[in-house]
Amino acid sequence: MKKKSVGMMVILSLLISMLAACASNNNTPENTAGGKETPSPSAVESKTPAAGKTTVNFWHSMSGNNGEYIDKMIKAYNASQDKVEVIGTFQGNYQETLTKLQQAVPAKTAPDISMLERAFVPLLAEAEVLADLNPLLASTGMSEDDFLPGLLGNVKFNGQLNALPFNRSTPLLHINKTMLDEKGLKIPTTWEELETVANALVIKENGEYKRYGYTMPYASWYPIAMIVQQKGAFFNEEGTGMGFDQEGVAAFEFLKKMQSTGALYYPPAQDSGNIVNGMFASGQVGMMMESTGVIGRHAGVVDFEYVTAYLPMKEQYGAPTGGANLVMFEDSKNKEAAWDFMNWVFNDPQGGQQFILDSGYVPFTKKMVESAEMKAQWEQVPARKVAFEQLAHAIDTNNHAAFAAVDQIFLKATEAIMYDNADIASTLNGFKKEAEALMKE
Repeated sequence: MKKKSVGMMVILSLLISMLAACASNNNTPENTAGGKETPSPSAVESKTPAAGKTTVNFWHSMSGNNGEYIDKMIKAYNASQDKVEVIGTFQGNYQETLTKLQQAVPAKTAPDISMLERAFVPLLAEAEVLADLNPLLASTGMSEDDFLPGLLGNVKFNGQLNALPFNRSTPLLHINKTMLDEKGLKIPTTWEELETVANALVIKENGEYKRYGYTMPYASWYPIAMIVQQKGAFFNEEGTGMGFDQEGVAAFEFLKKMQSTGALYYPPAQDSGNIVNGMFASGQVGMMMESTGVIGRHAGVVDFEYVTAYLPMKEQYGAPTGGANLVMFEDSKNKEAAWDFMNWVFNDPQGGQQFILDSGYVPFTKKMVESAEMKAQWEQVPARKVAFEQLAHAIDTNNHAAFAAVDQIFLKATEAIMYDNADIASTLNGFKKEAEALMKE
């Protein structure tokens, strides 16, 4: 219990920093996709389960269309059997859900299951408030091998399996292929090719840029990806400090070089996701690094040939992942019933698979990948298959209980470099000292 209390104090001390970091860090697909932002009515109404059924409470962060898809999935499960009634409750975005969980756990009012943004899993795992899912997996003949390995980089802590993937995403290169074809350009696969292609797309008239080469939202995802592409890491393997040195300098030097010629449009932090997606859709920029979650915003909608590709490589391909996992709480009195629902989500075609087909998140089990329905969707929307294929190069190096707070410091360093032209090496050195001091607390 002592360690659990210490863990909860860690959450309390980092919460303000986490919310500040993530509110401006557009790493979550639902921030830029999924339609309207209000939850569907059935996601928030109070429900009373049928007599004799075990109630399982499930908190989630899906609004708009994605919230409706969650509701559909829950209704399908409840109709499939007569022993368990799942009550799904929309709790706000990822950060708001975490805040409510942080309040609910010590008050003993936490749900049985919750959607939890992948970067927040280490915080609750450190607090020892999450159930170990290994025995439950084994009880139904499943194992970690049933899930895609590229999505398992942040689910195991202290010898336990504390989370399993659900609505997960990864950044891609989104491309206006029509624009590239007009210039006789090929889709870039390396940093060097990206530099050539992006510069060739720039249009500058009377000292003003009319068109940029590529863009990306204000977020740590993309510099972290560039560090990984040089075989660096955000945190070191020991979790005692940062895992990059010259790789960070090289990443920002490349970005600043591209920014200086109009090859890169780096947006303001506020509403950056909507800004860059709007520019891409209107032809103001030829390429965009963004989440898989925006594919539905462009595929079959824009008036040009739209394709996606891997993030360009340096020494290797590499991309972080985002989105959320499912967790079960240790204090749940309904673990067996809660696992029945989770097992159904992982295995029934009307469960997680249908949610993935509806929402556009990447499939998370090998069974889904092999399904006829998933293959048919990939045939219809090839951009979605690219997202899955890039998971072979998914590398998450930001798994640490202090990530959200460290990320806030990293974003401040990013702002200083990208907006204020601060010296790259000294800014990153200052960031590393501050981050490593925080990690030791």
